[in-house]
Amino acid sequence: MSTVQTWVADFAVREQGLTGANVPWLAAMRKNAIQRFAEEGWPTAKQESWRHTSLATLEQQSFAPAIEVSVRELASQVRGTDTGHWLVFVDGRYAPELSKIGALPAGADVRSLSQALVDSPDQVQDAFGTEIQGSSATALNVALASDGAFIHLARGVALEEPVHLLFIAASEQAASFPRNLISAEANAQATIVEHYVGQGSSATLTNTVTRANLATDARITHIKLQQESEEAFHLGALNIEQAKSSVFNSHSMSFGARLARHDIATTFGGQRCETLLNGLYYVDGRRHVDHHTLVGHAQPHGVSREYYRGILADKARGVFGGRILVSPGADGTDAVQRSDSLLLSRMAKADARPELEIYADDVKCAHGATVGQIDENSMFYLRARGMDEVHARNILTYAFAAQAVERIELESVRHRVAHAIRSLLPGGASLGVLA
Repeated sequence: MSTVQTWVADFAVREQGLTGANVPWLAAMRKNAIQRFAEEGWPTAKQESWRHTSLATLEQQSFAPAIEVSVRELASQVRGTDTGHWLVFVDGRYAPELSKIGALPAGADVRSLSQALVDSPDQVQDAFGTEIQGSSATALNVALASDGAFIHLARGVALEEPVHLLFIAASEQAASFPRNLISAEANAQATIVEHYVGQGSSATLTNTVTRANLATDARITHIKLQQESEEAFHLGALNIEQAKSSVFNSHSMSFGARLARHDIATTFGGQRCETLLNGLYYVDGRRHVDHHTLVGHAQPHGVSREYYRGILADKARGVFGGRILVSPGADGTDAVQRSDSLLLSRMAKADARPELEIYADDVKCAHGATVGQIDENSMFYLRARGMDEVHARNILTYAFAAQAVERIELESVRHRVAHAIRSLLPGGASLGVLA
């Protein structure tokens, strides 16, 4: 039995036990989603957007039901002293005993998706999305998702503290399907952090989808920090819809997983929208990471900036595919896209495919990509001043990453990312003075 058939059979067993099984619109959508997955299977290299990323290894994996595992110590360690509104999920299920949402201003609704499906399924439906959006992997998420975060901000609500969504892959060989829904009404503001970590070293699967809908003048910053185990598979999708003059900032930081795929797409549904897509990844061994982005400039005077940086060692591989689509009538568009990859070994490989598709006049659009190694002149300069080779390489590697790190406005997460980079480099503790 193929893994596709396995998941279809698993859905048949689990369907009635999923949260929201008695909600008519969701039950129908789940059936359509699993039917789509059964027909299409996992994405393959025959599809242009997956040409450089194979899921063959994932298809060979088998996954077991999650079991109860204590993660209290890990959750406490990850949380540290960071303030904010914390929702913790273990193997895709909300863990209220580990969460601490705290006091929220009037008009702010922050809770688990499972609870929202019970209390207000009609409100969830408006934000949930459909089974035809995204790849067949996201369709599988629709079929099996029953938990995640539900965040709704009423008009003018601004959260002073960030919302932290901590996802822990705890059980061996377990699979989870979180679905996070974010709705921000006019002039609402918030920072939302998704943090994925693993406990143990077995192969796990995280198939996650986050959907965000921003009304006029809303401002949302979304930070994703992926630090799962080196045997994990991580498939993530982030879909944003922006109304007039809204601002969405995305920071995708990927440091874990055997294979990680991040699909990020935003559509400008009103004039003068702005978005920043900022990404950084580090892969070594034979690990693989793929970022695919789409910025849809559907209205005039939109501004988008994309900056993705990758660090690759050993026989690792990184992929970036970015598409800027300027629709007819989207005059005054200002779009920049850039991908830069640093190869630390001769066997590492980076693929970049930036795309511009323009059907409007009076636009400023640019894209570029670089792939290279550490500059020999810079190495000579540092070595000539007494640094050993390892320390000099680390200094230059960290400097390459720092441009992406410094774009993160939330100080606590910026420090987490800086620490993650240092810990991945040989003797990286010596770079502490640069944090």
